[in-house]
Formats: sequence, C-alpha cells, structure tokens
Amino acid sequence: MEMVRVVFLTVLMFFVLVTVHEWGHYYFARRAGILVREFAIGFGPKLFSYRRGETQFTLRLLPFGGYARMAGEDPEIVEIGQGQMIAVRLGQDNKVKNIYLDSLDTRRNVIRGEAQFTDLEDELKIRLDVDGEVTTYDVHPQAMMIKGGQQTQIAPKDRQFGSKTVGQRALAIVAGPVMNFILAFVLFALHLQLAGIPIENPTVVRIGEISAGMPAEEAGLQVGDIVVSVNGEQIGGDYMKMINLTSASQGKEMDWVLQRGSETYEVTMIPRTMEGQEGGKVGVTRDVETRKAGFGETITKSGTAMVTTTELIFTGFKQLINNFSLDDVSGPVGTAQMTGRIAQQGIEYLTYWAAILSLYLGIFNLLPVPALDGSRLVFLGVEALRGKPVDPNREGMVHFVGFALLFLVVIVVTYNDILRLITG
Repeated sequence: MEMVRVVFLTVLMFFVLVTVHEWGHYYFARRAGILVREFAIGFGPKLFSYRRGETQFTLRLLPFGGYARMAGEDPEIVEIGQGQMIAVRLGQDNKVKNIYLDSLDTRRNVIRGEAQFTDLEDELKIRLDVDGEVTTYDVHPQAMMIKGGQQTQIAPKDRQFGSKTVGQRALAIVAGPVMNFILAFVLFALHLQLAGIPIENPTVVRIGEISAGMPAEEAGLQVGDIVVSVNGEQIGGDYMKMINLTSASQGKEMDWVLQRGSETYEVTMIPRTMEGQEGGKVGVTRDVETRKAGFGETITKSGTAMVTTTELIFTGFKQLINNFSLDDVSGPVGTAQMTGRIAQQGIEYLTYWAAILSLYLGIFNLLPVPALDGSRLVFLGVEALRGKPVDPNREGMVHFVGFALLFLVVIVVTYNDILRLITG
C-alpha cells in the first residue's frame, strides 16, 4: 500500500509540473486570440483524449513533457485542390460549417461539388461547381474539416501564431517557464507551512531518529524522549554538549537521564565507534523543533529559497559543462527514482523537491537550446531586431533537429539510468 502511495505521489508531482507549464502557454495563447489545437501531457500514442471548446486535451504515453500546439506553428491543414470533389454542410447562418473530404456518398444534408476556389485563411470562401452551377459560399471562421473520422478546425490568419505581434508571441512562449517559477515559489511557501521554521536556541534536546543496532536502541530510547542529563551534567538545549560528552566516553559506561511524557527514567549506555567517524556514538539524532512560519517570513524565506536554488542550478550547469560525465546526469527514470525515495520521507520533503524541480524546469526551458522555449524566444528577438521574421522553414528545421537531438539525449540518459538501477 505504501508503494502505491509513493508511485501515485510521484506521478502526480510530474503531472502537476508539466500541466502548469503547458497551461501557461495555453492561457496566454488564448488571450492573444491564437487557436490552440491541442493541449497534451506527454508524447507518443494517446491514452486519453477529450475535446473542450476549440482545444483537444490529451494524455499521451511517454511522460517526457507536453505541449500546447498552436495553429500556424506546424504546417496547416491539408489544402483542397482545384477540381477536388468535396462536400459541405451549411449552418443556420448559411455559412459553411463542415467540410468533408472523404466518404462523400455517405454524408447527409450536404452539398457535393467540385472545388473551383478555396481560401480558408484570408477570404474564408469556397466556390463549388455543383452539376454545372457554380456557387460561392462564405466559410465560418470555426468551420471543421473532416477526413477519416478526424475533425480539424480551420485557422484563419488572425487565429494563427505568426499573425500576432512579437510581444504577444513572446508572452505565450515565456509564460510556460514563468508558471513554473510561480509554482516553485508557491511550493517553497507550502513547504515552510508544512515543515515549519527551526526554533532558535531551543530549551531541550529531544530525540529524533534512532539508529538500528546502536546503544540507544538497545537501551530502549524512543523518538520524542527528552535528554535531561548525561553523566550528571544537565543538558538543557545544548545538543553539542551531549555530543561532546558522548564522543569522549567511547567504550565507557555512561548514565543518561531522560524524560518521556511526564515520567523520568535512567539508562546506562556504552558509546561505540561507527565506521568512518571518530569518537563514541550511541546512535541518536536531535529532533529539530519548529514553529509555524508567519506570512511575512513565508514570503521572504520562499524568495530566499528561490535565489539560493537558482544559484545552485547554474553552478550545476557550469560544472556539467566543465567536467561532463553521463553519470552526473539523470533522465526521467533517475528523477522518478529519486522522487520515489523522497516521497517515502513525507509530504513536506516531496513538496520541497517538487519546488526544486519546478524551478529547474523553468530555467532549463529558457536555455537557448533548439526546440526549447529559450530558442524560440531567440528567434523572436532576432525578428524584433530585423523587423521581419526568420524564414519559417529554417526556424522549423532548427527546432526539428534540436528536438531530435534532445530526444536522443533523453534516450541515452534514460538507458544509463536503467543500467544504474539494475546494477544498484
């Protein structure tokens, strides 16, 4: 049952991180009037799909991210050739509502004819030759093209990504990473509320973890016990005093007085050494006492965590570039394995880890690497400086090659993660 809980929390965390990122793209694209054809979590074959409004929402097999597919980013719908037989269905406003490209004889309540002229981006008109009579029909801006059971909404020029201003497009792209930054801040704040803030100068030393097979466990100490005195010396809140007394008593019998609830009891322990460490040990750690974080503290400390973690991420990037090793990189499998281990420690630890991953995802996506959001922002920057866009075919090729290389890296890293998992 515990394993099921850990797996569920791990999957939920990745789902939230990716969904929040893609929702940023989706929301600001919609605000700019861009048609978002698909909002997908994952890549590859569909596992689940439903349509809401103009957008198809899908869950896909490979959990390597997601995308918000905007009209105009990819080659648009199949063009209708002159002389091609099609069928159209009119709406109540006498505008073309549906355009059928196959199975024409099985369609009901349609007009069948030979296409003489078709413009589904600018003029939104279709001219049909129906048994020698040529008629021009206006096309509804949300008309659907239907072929092989698949429906695709047309995208007039003003609904396509490329028709919007540089600022609108840049906002739709940068919104994904920004949403990850916002989520990271919220998760850091949530972690503070769950874990609390360590109390400065505590008045007692309370037992936290107890190591198996060590003197403390053998003597019957329990988590939550308060250390009153060691060898007759009062401990109070001085944890280091307890550590120093224990370390100096290696191999010697010690008298401990502890408090459990309202009762006091005495035990005798003989500290012993642990491999790789000096001095005597009884196998206990201090339980860090915390207090509830106030609103102001939560805001300031969450901001500090954002800055500190960002610095660590960039330090990691620098070390990776200067001394690259495949073993220093983790892919989806390695990250999921680490997440599973952290989830076992408690929700407050998983929340902190999710905050780090969300911040990392936002920063990584802003790197000027082809296929990532940062690269797309670079192309928009060049367009703003030149006053005209880069050739879409060239930009598309850069992103395609970048995505292919990135996918190859993910496969290699994942393979290495699996080998490490197998070999332990």
